[in-house]
Amino acid sequence: MMVQKTTELYRGKAKTVYNTTDANLLILHFRNDTSAFDGERIEQLDRKGMINNKFNYFIMQKLEQAGIPTQVEALLADDEVLVKKLTMIPVECVVRNYAAGSLVRRLGVAEGIELSPATFELFLKNDALHDPMVNESLAESFGWATAEQLAEMKRLTFKANDVLQTLFDDAGMLLVDFKLEFGLFNGQVVLGDEFSPDGCRLWDKATRKKLDKDRFRQGLGGVVEAYEEVANRLGVNLD
Repeated sequence: MMVQKTTELYRGKAKTVYNTTDANLLILHFRNDTSAFDGERIEQLDRKGMINNKFNYFIMQKLEQAGIPTQVEALLADDEVLVKKLTMIPVECVVRNYAAGSLVRRLGVAEGIELSPATFELFLKNDALHDPMVNESLAESFGWATAEQLAEMKRLTFKANDVLQTLFDDAGMLLVDFKLEFGLFNGQVVLGDEFSPDGCRLWDKATRKKLDKDRFRQGLGGVVEAYEEVANRLGVNLD
């Protein structure tokens, strides 16, 4: 597949998206930038782009094998992946298996409580508003997604949770929570963006040591080392 990178389409907090010579395909470039607090704090962490790219590719393959359609087409380089061009739905899906992060702050519950069944939340993708929590009714009324699309996003998110909880549990980790983003490709709801330690919480099962971006948010250090540990436990090839 001789697809060439052309113009820059979009530059996010940690990835740059490029157009290609194929109108239906894009290239995602995973940068070493690491941000917190809606981009107020940004640092460069060596190797992070490579780790997240290969980690994401590994996870997306697992989800594809489980019947979840993803935008990923091919791994191009250490820090680049070829993906389908989606019309993104501006609502994030969040599943929580354990209480952490904003849920703890909002409800005053203790961190680490197991949530059974897992919770499902929607957040509007809007940095200026700090990604406010929304619901299906608002998403429909404002035209962000249809009832059918929202139902499919929820179904696929819970299906991904089943696959990933088992994957991480087998590797000695708890999948605390994660966010997924979806888009449309020829009218079909397809998993887009990325799944990496930037967008989920992972704890060691025995010690509850944090192995995700909270190490950066909370100034715990060892961010890249934690990401590498997660990748190695799962068997992601980083060479």
